[in-house]
This record gives sequence, structure tokens and C-alpha cells, in this order.
Amino acid sequence: MKTFEEKWTAWLDGQLTGKELDDFEASLPDKAAAEAEKLEVQKLGTLLKRELGARSFSNEEFFSHQLRERIARETAQARDGAKSTWWTIPRLVWTGATSLALFLICAFVVLHGTKPVEQSEYLTQILNMRVDPAVSPNATISVFETTKQDRVTVIWTEGLQSLPSDYAAK
Repeated sequence: MKTFEEKWTAWLDGQLTGKELDDFEASLPDKAAAEAEKLEVQKLGTLLKRELGARSFSNEEFFSHQLRERIARETAQARDGAKSTWWTIPRLVWTGATSLALFLICAFVVLHGTKPVEQSEYLTQILNMRVDPAVSPNATISVFETTKQDRVTVIWTEGLQSLPSDYAAK
């Protein structure tokens, strides 16, 4: 069932007919005042249609108008999108500085917490290994050790064809 406002609007627009029109007009308290208001609304509607009517475009103008509207809409969206980004330059700088500080703190804690390692048992085994002259007659092994502080040992092998049979990696 329609509300009074819906019936009133339909009556002003001339859309009520038959029994519905008769029932609505009978329910009006002052039919003469309602008719006067209806005439005023129709005059206002005619004036607005005449003064505010949509301008008709030629095909070229319509196409240009559509392009200008689309460009304006996309420019507004891009401008709004640029303002709403979370990763602004200052935030990137602060995030990078914080990450670097956390890395340095973690590296300091990890490096200070570890004890210097002793010589590996693999290195000891390689240093004590003798090369069998029957397997590799021209093999030479030279060991270069730096100071204990640097903990670097270089083993230079020349002419070694294969590892001796008694060598087994642990």
C-alpha cells in the first residue's frame, strides 16, 4: 500500500487514475488549496525544465566532454591515491634507520656472545696426513698458517691424484 507522500507525488505528476484518483482526492482536507499547489508545482517544473534543461552536444563535443570528465576523474583518483599511501618518504627513512639499528644491536650481541673457535679436527687430520708416494709420487702439500689471532690456514696441494685410502671424512 502506498503512503500518503507517494500518492501525493503521483497525483502531482498526474499518474493517479480511476478509483485511486477519486479516493485520494476525497481524502484531501482542502481540495482547492491542493489544486492551487498542484498548479504551482507544475509551473515550477516547467520553469526548471526550460532553464535547467540538459544542453545538447554534437558528436564531437560529446566525445570531448566525456574525455575531459574521465581525465578529471582519473586525476582526482590519482591525487587521492597519492595522499593515502602508507609508505611515505619519512616513514621509509625511519623504518630503514630502525631496521639498521636493530641489525647492529643483534650483530653486536651475537658476535660478543660467541667464544673463539678452536682448530677444527678436520684441519688437524689434514695437517697430520701423509701422502702415499706410490699413489701420487709427485704430490706435495704445503701448509701456510697465519697468526692464531687471524685463525687462517691455507693448504696448498699439487700433483695429488686422489686422497689416500685411509682418509675418511668424519
